[in-house]
Amino acid sequence: MFFPILTATAAIPAIGAIATAAVPAARRTAAKWLALLFSLATLVLAAVVLVRFEPGGARYQLTESHTWIKDFGVRYELGVDGIGVALLALTALLIPFVILAGWHDADPLETKSSRWRPTQGFFAMILAVEAMVILSFEATDVFLFYILFEAMLIPMYFLIGGFGDRAHAGGDEAAATQRSYAAVKFLLYNLVGGLIMLAAVIGLNVVAGSFSLTEIAAARANGSLDMATNTERLLFLGFFFAFAIKAPLWPLHTWLPNAMGEATAPVAVLITAVVDKVGTFAMLRFCLQLFPEASKWATPVILVLALISIVYGALLAVGQRDIKRLVAYASISHFGFIVLGIFAMTTQGQSGATLYMVNHGISTAALMLVAGFLISRRGSRLIADYGGVQKVAPVLAGTFLIGGLATLSLPGLAPFVSEFLVLVGTFARYPVAGIVATTGIVLAALYTLVLYQRTMTGPVKAEVSKMPDLRARELVVVAPLIALLLFLGVFPKPLTDIINPAVEHTMSDVQKKDPQPEVEAAK
Repeated sequence: MFFPILTATAAIPAIGAIATAAVPAARRTAAKWLALLFSLATLVLAAVVLVRFEPGGARYQLTESHTWIKDFGVRYELGVDGIGVALLALTALLIPFVILAGWHDADPLETKSSRWRPTQGFFAMILAVEAMVILSFEATDVFLFYILFEAMLIPMYFLIGGFGDRAHAGGDEAAATQRSYAAVKFLLYNLVGGLIMLAAVIGLNVVAGSFSLTEIAAARANGSLDMATNTERLLFLGFFFAFAIKAPLWPLHTWLPNAMGEATAPVAVLITAVVDKVGTFAMLRFCLQLFPEASKWATPVILVLALISIVYGALLAVGQRDIKRLVAYASISHFGFIVLGIFAMTTQGQSGATLYMVNHGISTAALMLVAGFLISRRGSRLIADYGGVQKVAPVLAGTFLIGGLATLSLPGLAPFVSEFLVLVGTFARYPVAGIVATTGIVLAALYTLVLYQRTMTGPVKAEVSKMPDLRARELVVVAPLIALLLFLGVFPKPLTDIINPAVEHTMSDVQKKDPQPEVEAAK
């Protein structure tokens, strides 16, 4: 009997969102446990998808296809390749930790700026985002993907604007103003990108006569669809612009530091470790597969933008005084590495970029959530307000250090493998770009170690002298993430075995082969 398991992975958190929102206002704790239960059920189902996926099998597996809007040729089509299934698993893995970490983030406050903080709504919207992100990793109908791409902005807007960070130096009214500004900026940037993408989606349907990714790709492969060069390039730009905002890529990145700075730490993780991955994933799935010639045409410019993101993001991270904004700028630098790997057009680069998406999600979640625990204790995001924390809270300081070392891609931790593959893949085809990108590694070491030194070492400041160490719930959040960073740092093979076949398909789409090393003939 056929069981629509991909639909179920998105339906469970969607049902959970509705059930959590329906819990009576006085039953806040019950709403939290219900949300956690649904997120764990989604994780179990994602694990089943991961087990059932065959790396050496068909490109898209566990497929589903049903007529949706017949008059417009829109279908409800799902399928996962190795890239999609890896990111689906990452999303399902992180959401329970996001919920646990944010356990008290939406509790009522006795302040004017918190007059709208329904706990049930907070957790319901996290589950709603999870449902839409998972479905976007599964969608093989371009119009269905577009709907999800835009719809996830709505709950994210309320999570940023309605449930912002309580550690704000400017007081209640200033905090509310900053949250509103960050939420509106997030929404406007992404809506503009989405509207341009909508025009490109319609144009693609006019040219190809279908919204189905698999049908369009098959037509291109057998020669029955011959897209004019200028048309393909314009459509590519429409898609890529939206994905570059979501990613975020310089110079379309400026919404991210505001959003991550004003959001709670768990919501900041939801933004950069989950939602933003939809942008880089879509570059691989849609840009390269639907517009191979235009992707190659735009590669030189995109590589330059990626390199600017790497260096610019790292330089601004070095100069930050706010812990959360530092992590935000570090993420911009990391997304530059991901885009660099995608458009290096080598198997090592694209495998590394996909692995980087997963590893960045885990490492950023570990660092940002521990930073959130630290900020909640002191009530400040400013680096200067800390000092000597490792003497009073050694476990918190130790986990913060591991998260930071993962961010700078220390050998033995998961991000090192992915960053190494991206650089190797880039060097093989674009050696100058590879050399420039390595400066991001040096700068990452600088901003990470300076952050740790200023917050965790030195004399113990009076304000942190009685700071408690990590509690049991917080350890449950952090310990599995640290364990994953260590495991994937020494044994990434389970992930690369899933990712590599999908990358080979992508390389075939753009008709690129890895450059062969030049070997000097023996004299």
